Amino acid sequence: MSWNLQGTYVENCSCDVVCPCTASGFSAPADYDRCQVLGAFHIVSGVVDGTDVSDLNVAVVGDTPAQMSDGNWRVGLLMDERADDTQAQKLAAIFGGQMGGPMATIAPLIGENLGMERAPIEISDNGRRHKVKIGDQVFVEIEDAASPFDPEGEPPKITASRHFANATMTVARALASKVRAFGLDFSLVGQSGFSTNFSWTG
Repeated sequence: MSWNLQGTYVENCSCDVVCPCTASGFSAPADYDRCQVLGAFHIVSGVVDGTDVSDLNVAVVGDTPAQMSDGNWRVGLLMDERADDTQAQKLAAIFGGQMGGPMATIAPLIGENLGMERAPIEISDNGRRHKVKIGDQVFVEIEDAASPFDPEGEPPKITASRHFANATMTVARALASKVRAFGLDFSLVGQSGFSTNFSWTG
């Protein structure tokens, strides 16, 4: 089976700006005892084993030890309610790492799978601002950083990050943050954010 996904990614985590995990290629620990994170993917175009999954959204909610490479992650998957059963099954296999690709790299780190829930997911990108709304469970808005010396210029980026979404990540900060899913409940206003494009194949 072959597949490809292209789209945009939005992240908010409990670290201070800039998240040391991503900035260090995951060699440094998070700023606090636990790393709590939301990662949301808008699939602009995608085909999985002949099934079109374009214009669907998926979000990952996680709770990990400070040293993320140690494993024992707790992870749940929020699936776009617009996905039919076939689309949901195939996307769950990709985001669970069973079909190879970037998520297969982190799958061995997951100690507890919190399951999958379907929900209405809206992801929007408007210039430097990026929003994620998932039912009444999640609302996150991040804003890409801007230099006071060149406020209209390219925002600062981290390259060669080893992040599963993309090696190049745009630095951002959360303007709004509420995540209540899979028994996890956190608000990370002012904390680290990232935005990027992603292009995966498997």
